[in-house]
Formats: sequence, C-alpha cells, structure tokens
Amino acid sequence: MRLHRTAVLVLFIICTAFAFAQDDGGGSDLDFGLGIAIGAQSFPNPDYTGTGTEPSTITYQSVSMTPDLALGKFGIGLDVTLNYRFTAGDGSEFEVRREDWIPDENTNFLELYLPKLQYVRWGLKGDPLFVKLGSIDDGMLGNGFILGGYTNTQFLPERRIFGMGLDIDGQLFNFPYVGLETFVGNLAAFDVIGSRLFVRPLIGTSIPVIKNLQIGGTVALDRDPFYFASKNAAGLAAIPDYLPADVATAEDAQVFVWGADFRLPILSNPAISLAGFGDFVMQQENSGGMVGIGGRLFSVVPYGAQLRMLGPDFIPVYFDGAYDLYRPEKYAVYSGVPEYSTESYIGWFASLGFALLEDQIMFNAALDGPFSGSGTGGTFEQPHLLASLALADGLLGGFSLEASYDKKGIDDLADLINPEEAVIGARLNYRIESAVISLVYDLQYNPYPEPGDNPWIITSGLESAISLF
Repeated sequence: MRLHRTAVLVLFIICTAFAFAQDDGGGSDLDFGLGIAIGAQSFPNPDYTGTGTEPSTITYQSVSMTPDLALGKFGIGLDVTLNYRFTAGDGSEFEVRREDWIPDENTNFLELYLPKLQYVRWGLKGDPLFVKLGSIDDGMLGNGFILGGYTNTQFLPERRIFGMGLDIDGQLFNFPYVGLETFVGNLAAFDVIGSRLFVRPLIGTSIPVIKNLQIGGTVALDRDPFYFASKNAAGLAAIPDYLPADVATAEDAQVFVWGADFRLPILSNPAISLAGFGDFVMQQENSGGMVGIGGRLFSVVPYGAQLRMLGPDFIPVYFDGAYDLYRPEKYAVYSGVPEYSTESYIGWFASLGFALLEDQIMFNAALDGPFSGSGTGGTFEQPHLLASLALADGLLGGFSLEASYDKKGIDDLADLINPEEAVIGARLNYRIESAVISLVYDLQYNPYPEPGDNPWIITSGLESAISLF
C-alpha cells in the first residue's frame, strides 16, 4: 500500500509541475542532457568486525549515466550508477555491489529504487510554486527554528535517500493571504515529515511595512527516531540506552514538535535588507523560543542574530543538518532520559558571511550556544558551529569547490578542530570543456560504532564525468 501511495504522489507532483512548465511565462525551451561518469568509491565493509584482517572499507569502481530534462522551470534527472570490482586472486572475477540493486532486511524496494530518480524540481525556495524531490541538503520550514538546513544526504554514497519539498504560495492563484510549506525527508519511509501553514492577514492593506507580516504554524514529526540505528548491530544494541522508562520498544518511539512563528520584512533595497522574526515551539512538554533579525548588507554580507530562551530538554532546530546522525540521542533528550536531560538556559545565535562577484564566492559561518554560566552539560547545550564555502565554476580557471564543516559539542578553542562529533564534507571539481574531474571527501563522527570500529566514518571518491550533449 505504501508503494502505491508513494508512486501516485510522485507521479502527481511530476505531472503537476510539468503542466505548469507548459504555461511558464519564462519560456518552454526543451533542454536535454546526458552525462557519463566513471570513478571510484569507498564503502563500509559489511563483514568488518574489527578483530580480523578484513579491511574496514571496500573500494569499488563506478560508472554512472545521468540523463536530465529541463523545460522552463521544470527539470527531472536520473542517476543510474553501477559500482563494481574485480575479485579473486588474479582479479578475473567480476562483482557488482549487490546492496545497490537487491532489497534486503534493511532496505526495501522503494528505498532502493526511488533514488535512481535523482531529482525533480520546479522553481526555487521562495517562489510561488516550489517543488524539489530527490537528494535534499537545505530543507527548511518557516524561520528554521524547528526544521532548518535538514539534509538527507548524510549517508552518501552508501545510501541515497529520496525526499520532497513542496511549497505553494497563494500568490500563485492571486490570493496572497495564505501559503503552505511541506517537507518529507524520505518518501520511501515517511519518517521525518513537516508542514507549515502561514497567513498574511494585512497584505490587502496599504499600511507600510507591517502589511507584509507573515504569521505561521508548523507541525513536524519523526515517526521512527531509530530508523537508521536499527539498520546495524551496534545501533540496535544501543537503542535501549535512549529509551525512557515509559517507552517499551523503538517501534513505540515518536517525536512530535509544533510551534507558531512570525516574520516581518522591514527593509529591502540594494544597500540593506532586514527582516525580524520569532518562534515559540513545543517539543512534547518542553518549550523554547527565539526572536531575531537577518538580512544582507550591500548585497554581499549576509548576517543574522537571535536571542533564544530554551526550557529543560529543549533542542533548538531539532531537525537540523546533522539530524540523521543524532536521531537516537536527540530522542533521549526530547523524552527526558535522565542521562541526557538538559537544563533551561538563555542562548544566542550569530551568523555572518560574504557573497562576492554575484555570489560566485560564498562563505557563511553560524555559531550558537549558551550565555556564559548556563547550559554547559551535554552536546546539545554546548556551542555549535556550521560553516560553508562555495566557489563557482569558472572563477579560478576550471576549478570549483563546495565545502562544509558542522561541529557540535564545542567546549573550548581546541574543540573547533577536533573531528569528534563533526561532519566534514568537500567536493573539488576541475572542468575541461565538457569533462569534469571531481575529488569527493566526507568525514562523519559515528555516535554508535561497532565494537573495535573506528568512531569516524570516512568516505572518499574520485569521479570523472563527460557531458555528451
């Protein structure tokens, strides 16, 4: 039944976006492309125990075909990748990585084959109609205090997840008073789900500034906080440590978060843009809130600041970029497990960056934490840094770069460069006409490693791609 519902939903969204593409005022030029990529990827070794001579990772050669179709604002692309290697003593035995094609007890049919559809898109976040299906690295609802920066790509290349973002603003139908934002982290499992309904009650008036006031309400939930933990032996063994006394099994665990928010654009011009915003949020019986400002200076300096008031066992931005790595631990805080319980405190958030040469160079750093003397207990009470850097193709010859650093549990300056509880990602590309060579590197801290296993998960790969047309 879930297979049928998901298939119908995906087909409905694709057909709807395609229909809008036919009427897009920006033109309906058809653009078709086909790329072929070859390279190598390292994957965790399923037979690794830490006690024998077997390696912790296995390297596979890979070949990918990536056809894509664009029509106006509508686009759709496939990613069909074959990971293979030659085994046996003389290297004559050909082996295809079976985890990519054959469902097992940890991966069902939808989880395996939906991601072969790399993406479906329409427009951009903030447009009257925005659709994005596939790999998502910037999931956001409202001000982002409940769900902000969520990514479902933490387990690439081993596991690709197919999610959805769908926003509809009443401006699309000449009724700008209401709008809806929705998000699903994994359409094959429907685990992380969120929706926000917002209104602009004064948009029909001529009152300066305040007529653009937006008021919203958000509901988000995780129907299976142990979704990834249950897919390996170490995760299964650790589950009882994260369960409160009144929850018998992992199947009974759920997270439910709701809140109300407002957003008011105050200034919008080339010299300065400024918006004020705020949230009040409930996580079970745990409450928290924030007020803040954000915008850009001279179109090149994005900035933001927040004052946060957080109650006991409350986690700001519960569904953040590293959420899939910390789902069990966050659930333990949310449900009040004594070993993970946090105190109430007043916190802060600050972000600053730059966007130069029409956003060809983009850097942003965001830091949050408690004021001195409060909230110095566990990981989620300590300062947290999220930084990103992007260099566009063509700026430095054929080079381009995407890099990010997400670090939790910062207790002192030395922790800033400590890989523990960090997520590091980098992709360096070099383009020669229609050919691109890419070096990919990812490092993640594993909160529940196998016995004798390395607490860091490192994946790397070298890819070369050619756009045929």
